[in-house]
Amino acid sequence: MREDTQLDQAEPLIRFRNVQKTYDGETLIVRDLTIDVQRGEFLTLLGPSGSGKTTCLMMLAGFETPTSGEIRLDGKVINRVPPHQRNIGIVFQNYALFPHMTVADNLRFPLQARKRPKAEIEERVAGALAMVRMDTFGARYPQQLSGGQQQRIALARALVFEPKLVLMDEPLGALDKQLREHMQLEIRQIHERLGVTVVYVTHDQGEALTMSDRIAVFNHGVIQQCDAPATLYEEPANAFVASFIGENNALDGRVEVAADGRCRVRLDDGSCIEARAADVREVGSPAMLSIRPERVHLNGAAAGAENRLTAAVEELIYLGDHVRIRMQVANNANFIAKLPISEVHGHMKPGDRMTIGVKADHVRAFAAPVG
Repeated sequence: MREDTQLDQAEPLIRFRNVQKTYDGETLIVRDLTIDVQRGEFLTLLGPSGSGKTTCLMMLAGFETPTSGEIRLDGKVINRVPPHQRNIGIVFQNYALFPHMTVADNLRFPLQARKRPKAEIEERVAGALAMVRMDTFGARYPQQLSGGQQQRIALARALVFEPKLVLMDEPLGALDKQLREHMQLEIRQIHERLGVTVVYVTHDQGEALTMSDRIAVFNHGVIQQCDAPATLYEEPANAFVASFIGENNALDGRVEVAADGRCRVRLDDGSCIEARAADVREVGSPAMLSIRPERVHLNGAAAGAENRLTAAVEELIYLGDHVRIRMQVANNANFIAKLPISEVHGHMKPGDRMTIGVKADHVRAFAAPVG
């Protein structure tokens, strides 16, 4: 019996296998999706509009049916299982609270639908309200709550019946920046406390980096990379991921030398850059270099870097704790360096010319994206 339990725990809660989705029989919204979601994991599906992430979530919820392939939940194929039989909690961007019910009745509803005993219902409702710090709001109606309060109640309703899985579709998209950042931390803390599995959809990269155990980056219906946030940021698999996750300086050129995981790329202005070869093709092929703004060193600090280039300051943007310096580098007029305010010299001004340096380990070379 113990061995069976261990096997059950090792089995991923969710399995997509070769899942495809098309609405017209020609255009694939999701292409050959294969991914596992582990029990207790917080997985975020991230990508631009139309990339297929929400369609994946809707197939998992049961509101869409895969055209082909297989989705398993807790070891069982659920392709044709209706949504109400999947025992999944769902949180939408528009909250989807019943306006004619009080907050407490909204939370009672999923428990009553599952025919739980009355005493258990009241205990769970009280516990769910306390979890989202809304203990005293049970008698109010949704329209009497702020957006952030409504989102807390929507989250409590999704968790009150203790589902194995909670799906969240852009749940913070309607909130202002400060409240959104606060709710990100609250959701993350609740997830860690309860250990529930979460699949979260967003197009906000900062939100994904803040909250997730892993992030699956979508583009044109295909997962480009699925990794931990730090890995996605520091080691993007291709040019799309490098450009979509975090801020990125892109420099174009051609591969001159490539060997042992390193390469040398000659830029359009004739300069040469040593880089890590992340996804480059043969010598002579076009390449895109990716450099994060915080990895750029200026003037004296550039001396220890293998790559040194001439830059002309175009603009300084003060942002409190740091300054963004927009400069012209190798035909890119929007090259950004990001420096802590303590390291910025007061006499720096637009028109200044300087040397910038970037270590080869902090430059990644990719095959130039088509188009």
